[in-house]
Amino acid sequence: MTISELLEYLDANTQFSVLDGEVQQTLDKARAGTHSDPIMGEIVKGIADGCGCDSPDSTLERVDAVNALGPVRLKYMADDAPVEGFRAVEGTIHAIDGAFNEEALRQKGG
Repeated sequence: MTISELLEYLDANTQFSVLDGEVQQTLDKARAGTHSDPIMGEIVKGIADGCGCDSPDSTLERVDAVNALGPVRLKYMADDAPVEGFRAVEGTIHAIDGAFNEEALRQKGG
């Protein structure tokens, strides 16, 4: 799966505004810290940087995408962190599983 496909899936299948413009714009804004949703910007940056995604066509694996969110997840698990951040990270991880599950089903012809 490409990061573009993943981000588009997350945007369509979560309550969060993952995309902030086109995928490349979203990646650029996330990395610059100017994403319209700062928490989602951290999540997008975490996935992109953690998986070494340089362009919207960069591919990534489920385990890498989930593991890339480890530092962001730990940040929002802290007692003094906003609960919205924890919910966003957890919701994103569940949605990543859904994206890769749907891709696996498509590849199996289901």
